Amino acid sequence: MGKSKELSVDLKKRIIDLNKSGKSLGAISKKLQVPRATVQTIIRKYKVHGTVVSLPRSGRKRKLSHAAERRLVRMVKSQPRITKKQVCKDLEADGTQVSVSTVKRVLHRHGLRGCRARKKPLLQKRHLKTRLKFAADHMDKDKTFWRKVLWSDETKIELFGHNTQQYVWRRKGEAFNPRNTMPTVKHGGGSIMLWGCFAASGTGSLQKVNGIMKKEYYLQILQENLKPSARRLGLGCSWVFQQDNDPKHTSKVVKEWLNQARIKVLEWPSQSPDLNPIENMWTVLKKRVHARKPSHLAELHQFCQEEWSNIRPEACQELVDGYQKRLVAVKMAKGHVTKY
Repeated sequence: MGKSKELSVDLKKRIIDLNKSGKSLGAISKKLQVPRATVQTIIRKYKVHGTVVSLPRSGRKRKLSHAAERRLVRMVKSQPRITKKQVCKDLEADGTQVSVSTVKRVLHRHGLRGCRARKKPLLQKRHLKTRLKFAADHMDKDKTFWRKVLWSDETKIELFGHNTQQYVWRRKGEAFNPRNTMPTVKHGGGSIMLWGCFAASGTGSLQKVNGIMKKEYYLQILQENLKPSARRLGLGCSWVFQQDNDPKHTSKVVKEWLNQARIKVLEWPSQSPDLNPIENMWTVLKKRVHARKPSHLAELHQFCQEEWSNIRPEACQELVDGYQKRLVAVKMAKGHVTKY
């Protein structure tokens, strides 16, 4: 037997109006060609709820009880890398059989969604300790101190953005249509390595690294670019140089030159790129350069130099002035990685 069609709201209202005018159930049924039992049900519901609009139904009973849902959520929170299929198997082992779709709906209701894990440096206990110490030691530093820091780092930029992602709108079965694919070449079509520095007052030198950067090469870059950048950025005499703990950065020959040049170096916690605002500068640079679609390595280097120079000093200052937020984030995360 097929499912009967629900009466319209207008027809239900006519039934109520006729009932209020004193018509009997039979008379209403005969006049509107509606079964007497249906007329009686509509009038009864109206007297209880005061409306003829259909009320929300409870729907099919949920497969998982509230207790089972809470257990599922606890399982996923304690094992973030567990798959939906593995969750189904674990529930089935306990006597509850559900589909992958059910698991997904339950997790979505509780605000849990599958996301790509962010790649961050591996932090050991000693790293957490030094990160927390750095945050505590510099928490009381104001904007004036951070504006005197010359931040530095190296980065690699690939010609065709090997690691970039592109989303497209397409129908099922059109994945390999040339309009919906992203051409790639081996090793990103080549890349260049850059060393750069910046401060709150703007961007400093951007130096291309030819070949492998060894400690002697790194020392040469510092000798040729460090003090000129500090002078050009107006850092004065009491500026501080920041670099990470890469072995070539902390080599004896580099340390001796920095001491002889009377350059103060900021003591830095290892495995802490999130504490270095130049990482955000690299992201801006790469987006701008790849938007211009360089066709060869020489053009890639040219675009990098141009876009590095085009970064506004106001953007640099805004980035540096918010540095204390990074320290607070490290403290709140108990030394673990932060969103920066």
